[in-house]
Amino acid sequence: MAERVAAAGRLNATQAWRAVADGVELRVKAQPRARRPGLQGLVDSADGPRLKLAVNEAPEDGRANRAICALLAGALHVPPSRIAVVQGAASREKTCHIAGDPAALLKTLENLA
Repeated sequence: MAERVAAAGRLNATQAWRAVADGVELRVKAQPRARRPGLQGLVDSADGPRLKLAVNEAPEDGRANRAICALLAGALHVPPSRIAVVQGAASREKTCHIAGDPAALLKTLENLA
């Protein structure tokens, strides 16, 4: 964990998240309209690993993005208002910002993956 924080915000080659000043940025791959919602583990993508998330909602009017934020909030034990999709709102590959203590969030993410 110390290496990731000391990396000055750069993504670790084997991880899908990074610490930032006010929380953590998490790279996710969304699977909307899934039969079984939940965390699906780490998957490779063209630009590095991402955490795969499956949600029941369709990708219309931001419903899937809200479902992703709610799913992450439950898994990370933070209020949904602390999570926002900051990049890729209309794409399956997104970047989410989770506001909070970076050290505590990184520890929780490591336990999830």
